[in-house]
Amino acid sequence: MKKYILYTLTFGVLLSSCVSPKVYKDLESKYGVLKDENKQLAEENESLLNAKNTAENELSQLRDAYNEAIADRDKIQGDYNATKANLDNLKASYEALEKNSSSAIAENVQKNKELLAQLEAKENALEAENARLEALKTELEARSNRVVELESMIAAKDAAMTELKNAISRALIDFEGKGLTVEQRDGKVYVSMENKLLFQSGSWAVGVEGKKAVKQLGSVLADNPDINVLIEGHTDNVPYSGNATLSGNWDLSTKRATAIVEILRENANINPESLTAAGRGEYAPIATNETAEGKAKNRRIEVILTPKLDEITKLLNKE
Repeated sequence: MKKYILYTLTFGVLLSSCVSPKVYKDLESKYGVLKDENKQLAEENESLLNAKNTAENELSQLRDAYNEAIADRDKIQGDYNATKANLDNLKASYEALEKNSSSAIAENVQKNKELLAQLEAKENALEAENARLEALKTELEARSNRVVELESMIAAKDAAMTELKNAISRALIDFEGKGLTVEQRDGKVYVSMENKLLFQSGSWAVGVEGKKAVKQLGSVLADNPDINVLIEGHTDNVPYSGNATLSGNWDLSTKRATAIVEILRENANINPESLTAAGRGEYAPIATNETAEGKAKNRRIEVILTPKLDEITKLLNKE
């Protein structure tokens, strides 16, 4: 968090001191969009994980209550069976003693009444326990179904992202070994393109080979409208010293990300509302900046594909 605040302050100082008000407001707006979307994704992911954990905890508690109810029911059933057996024995004794004395008969009659009352009480308790057990079973089934539905949705989203990754890999197979990688992690697909595939040094104009790669990526995204697309520009830590109209690496990374968005927007089947461009400057390296090879890896465009979670959100909001 301290590092994030430092980056934000640095970003503000750089922009306020080196960038015109119009560019500053534009970048500040884009930064705000990125920040809000990042926060929203984090909250949705946190909400989903919390909901799943809560549902699993409730399911575990219901199972324990269900098992406890079964044990109580079995105990009452055992008491009921023992009482009934005792009653049967007393009835037999009553028949045997009926001929002997009226006092013995009266005693057995009283005992029979007491046992019948006990038996009725046990039957009522057993009936109530069975009703409670049935209610717990119904609630347990409902909770289990909700957990299964959540897990099914999550699995479907993961499967869809895997298929999307495979489709992108197939579409961009011609660019393997040319600074392009496709990975899937944390439920997202990351398409990383090194600058050597896209831009000349210090430029944000996409070259012919780079445009071809971006357009082929766009053809896959057009077939997957339920995906949010974040395009991030990254640089190494070498201070920018090119075009005087740019304030530095952060400005350059933002313009490069925006250039990729403009190419994707040429595809009319891609919804512009799903696209977000962001510049990260030198502040999210994936390799060391101490070597030329590491710097080359850090100079990149990352296209981050995230599934929309509308259906899961609706399920979580159901009573």
